[in-house]
Amino acid sequence: MKTTVKFSAFFLVLALFLSACSSSRQTSSSSPSAGQWKRGVRGQWVLNAVEKQNFPAGASVKRIFDEAPIECFIGSTWNLVANGNGGITFAANGELCAPGATRDIFWSVYTPEGGEAQFQFKKLYPGEKAKNVTEGYRLDLAYADEQTLTLHMPVNVGGSDEAFLEFQFAKK
Repeated sequence: MKTTVKFSAFFLVLALFLSACSSSRQTSSSSPSAGQWKRGVRGQWVLNAVEKQNFPAGASVKRIFDEAPIECFIGSTWNLVANGNGGITFAANGELCAPGATRDIFWSVYTPEGGEAQFQFKKLYPGEKAKNVTEGYRLDLAYADEQTLTLHMPVNVGGSDEAFLEFQFAKK
């Protein structure tokens, strides 16, 4: 009799444990975690294009990231190291850019409470430490696989709440 009670109790506990495990798997989010995004984003990427999406007629963007015109960033290489250090190396030649010029950055993946993951970075000037820089940029992580990365940056162009720049990267 005692053996039957012990076996019954054991199987009851086992059943409860297995059902708890399976229900937690079923309720987990299907979108990637910040860690999964970070592993997928790290590496060297070349910015092939920046497309304007939902811009009103005549709207334009003079500079991005408080740095330079969009054209300066086309062809740039974004080196995203696993520890968060990184850099943007420019390839274009223009008024505010020069081939080979590099901008140091510190990057990470941010997930707001109840929101979708975002790629964020801070520009670092010589001698600055990332922990002392309080301003930066956030772009929505739209898509990533082994060869492509797409980021969306909302832009206020007046009249359209849905306007954004789409950054299209290819793995180097």
